[in-house]
Amino acid sequence: MTDYTTGESHRPGRIEVVCGSMFSGKTEELIRRLKRAKFAKQKVEIFKPSIDVRYSEQDVVSHDQNSIPSTPIDSSSSILLLAGDNDVIGIDEAQFLDNGLVDVCNQLAYRGIRVIIAGLDMDFKGVPFGPIPALCAIADEVTKVHAICVKCGSLAYISHRLVNSDKRVLLGETQEYEPLCRECYSKALKAEEAPQNGSLFS
Repeated sequence: MTDYTTGESHRPGRIEVVCGSMFSGKTEELIRRLKRAKFAKQKVEIFKPSIDVRYSEQDVVSHDQNSIPSTPIDSSSSILLLAGDNDVIGIDEAQFLDNGLVDVCNQLAYRGIRVIIAGLDMDFKGVPFGPIPALCAIADEVTKVHAICVKCGSLAYISHRLVNSDKRVLLGETQEYEPLCRECYSKALKAEEAPQNGSLFS
């Protein structure tokens, strides 16, 4: 019986989603799967949103500085145009792409391509982010990875924003975000909402 989950020989098309908060290892896992496919001599291409230039304009780079060459794109439709005859397509930071990505991934999977997607499933307010929730719904396999809460050491639930900005898309790292569990996130929100009485009477 052929193992379509762990084997690296040619397989029917499928969609795999790796999601979670920031600092949870999403990109690391995406790179690991893609490098393993390359080692198996499969044709691999990876795409990322062109707005993500935190570490590199071209490469997909994890927080641990592992990297793999990629093609920056502005819209999901570009993936169909550039997919070619690849066996495996990787997509990083998919939350920044348009909702058309859902149809694009379905089309690729029906063409016999393995599609591996990594992205944030929620924004800094805990709201489902971009096309990720819909991709989870249609995926053959969903892997939810977790960071560790920097306050208490529990599994993190959300990427808490440390800077004062309501922009939904704000690229950043440890200076702008921290992973928190539900309880510590709730405490952080209450602390932010509390009146700063101390400054008024100092």
